[in-house]
Amino acid sequence: MSLIVKFFMAPDDTSAGLAVQTGPGRAFESLSFGNFDPEEAVVEWECLLAGGSFEELVEAGEPRVVAGQDDDGCVVFALSPRLSTALADAEHSRLRDVAASWAQLHAEDGEVIDAKIADAIVGDLAALVSSARRQNQGVYCWVA
Repeated sequence: MSLIVKFFMAPDDTSAGLAVQTGPGRAFESLSFGNFDPEEAVVEWECLLAGGSFEELVEAGEPRVVAGQDDDGCVVFALSPRLSTALADAEHSRLRDVAASWAQLHAEDGEVIDAKIADAIVGDLAALVSSARRQNQGVYCWVA
């Protein structure tokens, strides 16, 4: 798996959708990661932080695609309000536990996600969500 993953802040879906072809660039505050499936990850994080089942969230349309297509093209999707709230409100120790659980979940499937990297991804994303909330913006993800 080789993906480019950028979580970024944007004022609305329309603005976020403009990033679909080239990514968020300098126009938006962003975080860059790679080599994990962010659409699956945001659903897993929401389950770990806020409860519910993976299947229920997917059936409810999470994550919500804002622009692009899911079939080998670039895509922009929104983090759900529920996940954003859970990330922003969680204590650092809770975020660390979620990151460890996420890494363990993938280890059981034979996919290695380093615990320190998982912790950095979840912690940095929580900080981005908190910053976005203070600026009355949403958080989105661009995948290429």
